[in-house]
Amino acid sequence: MARLKTHDEALRLRLLHRAAATVFDRGTAALSLRQLAADVKTSTTAVYSLFGNKAGLLRNLYEEAARLFVARLAAIRPTDDPAGDVIRLGLVYREYAIANPHLYAILFSDRSVQCPSESESEKPREAIETYRPLVDAVRRGQQAGQFSSESDPEVIALSVWGTAHGLVSLVLSGNEPPGLAVADCYERALGVLVAGWRESVGKVQGFADVL
Repeated sequence: MARLKTHDEALRLRLLHRAAATVFDRGTAALSLRQLAADVKTSTTAVYSLFGNKAGLLRNLYEEAARLFVARLAAIRPTDDPAGDVIRLGLVYREYAIANPHLYAILFSDRSVQCPSESESEKPREAIETYRPLVDAVRRGQQAGQFSSESDPEVIALSVWGTAHGLVSLVLSGNEPPGLAVADCYERALGVLVAGWRESVGKVQGFADVL
């Protein structure tokens, strides 16, 4: 049966953004399809027509958060300075998180939304898509001689992602150290990290041996 015209994309997006706010504030257990319909002033029939059930809603919610994030990353076109591109991707990460804290939490914090099915050990395809631009930029940096070809590009990318995620999480949670504006040192931190990876692999390995 075809969807009613009132069950359109605009309604789907309103439901998803309201659901994201609910999950962000109170967790997935508090997400009720009946209450969601009431909040958006539509019928439960519309919700079921669009998503099937709660698991379908959660899956759509994760996919929408990932779609918007990947679109933001895709706006960063590759340049002849891949190391700079890595930093720019890190800045986009922060911009997305600050502009869309509810969707950011869905995408990077809540495993029950990422994997609402029984196969929770499987990494969602969307999670790979959000990570690929960063890894690709690192690989281009290796080809350009900016990063050592002996270093694992996944490790370099993970260190950048982890730094970005940690600093963004401090800002969003309000747990910044007193008197220290994390946002002000964000780009500097990414720059220092990327500069470190541009050092020779011998120096990196030598430092690791000391630890």
